[in-house]
Amino acid sequence: MYDRALKTIRQYHRLSQSDLAEQINISRSYLNEIERNRKEPSLEVLKKYAERFEVPLSSLMLFAEQGAGTTFDKARVFVADKVLKMLEWVAEGEDGEPREADKATAHTD
Repeated sequence: MYDRALKTIRQYHRLSQSDLAEQINISRSYLNEIERNRKEPSLEVLKKYAERFEVPLSSLMLFAEQGAGTTFDKARVFVADKVLKMLEWVAEGEDGEPREADKATAHTD
């Protein structure tokens, strides 16, 4: 679920993958792999996101994948999914299309 969360944060702030990668000092290809759920972000990358977007690291940890299947884990995943759906809706342009920064990287997102 990190992939959706981190991509949505970037889109909400109207940043391209290239711009964000430069700002947090990682390669654009690594950022692309994270956003496509091909790689898990390291704790260091999550810290960079937290600092860049001025959010607590613990807020990003909400989007960690489901654990042992306890009731708590199921509730956390349910809430995280609802939060992401709301943020994705907000991050969309007024016409329902991705914002301009995302159109430029649409082929890799």
